[in-house]
Amino acid sequence: MNALEKIDFISSWIDNYAKSHNFSSLVIGISGGIDSAVTSTLCAKTGINTFVVSMPILDHQVLNNRGSNHIKWLKNNFNNIENIDANLSGVFKSFQDTLNNNNSEHGFANSQARLRMTTLYQIAASNHGIVVGTGNKVEDFGIGFYTKYGDGGVDISPIADCLKTEIWEMGKALNINQEIIDAPPTDGLWTDGRTDEQQVGLSYEEIEEAMQNENSINRQKYLDVRKNNTHKMESIPVCILPK
Repeated sequence: MNALEKIDFISSWIDNYAKSHNFSSLVIGISGGIDSAVTSTLCAKTGINTFVVSMPILDHQVLNNRGSNHIKWLKNNFNNIENIDANLSGVFKSFQDTLNNNNSEHGFANSQARLRMTTLYQIAASNHGIVVGTGNKVEDFGIGFYTKYGDGGVDISPIADCLKTEIWEMGKALNINQEIIDAPPTDGLWTDGRTDEQQVGLSYEEIEEAMQNENSINRQKYLDVRKNNTHKMESIPVCILPK
């Protein structure tokens, strides 16, 4: 399938799922990155009332501005967009203060994603909606690069069978703002603004090549990253009592 065919197929899939389950709205967080930009546009194309939610926590002005610009672009191109600005910086600061004796930098980074998940579900509950995920195939099923019960906590995952390079292709076909297409991917959970590649040690192109080629020079590094995150991608372990 080419990019336009994928766009039509995924948008129709979202539409069919929501209508067949009697949901009247779609709720999606806007980060300023390519995944949320493409997914929110696919949602908008359904014609279903779509809530796009900006949830700034850290002072990442460039990232936050990209998200705001995308929301403006959506509202200029679609008439079914409602935007909500939920600034969670104060909530997060209170959370940090309450748990200051359990000061884990990595834990607090993931807690940002979990606060955002909770926010999206509150909005969905108030508008008879579903939370739409923005994880792609590389993150969700390749290396598990997401927060468990954070951005991994969603009702549907429209782009989870698409590689990152496919998301970029769809973004171009959808005429997403160029600043988003050109931006280095980042989860935005760190004060130093580290990129995904800096965290993982591989670019998305390198990860994709390693996923598909057992003889890749990056195969072992990919497998090492994946191994550390398999607990996210597997079902919750259940202790089965003997009969």
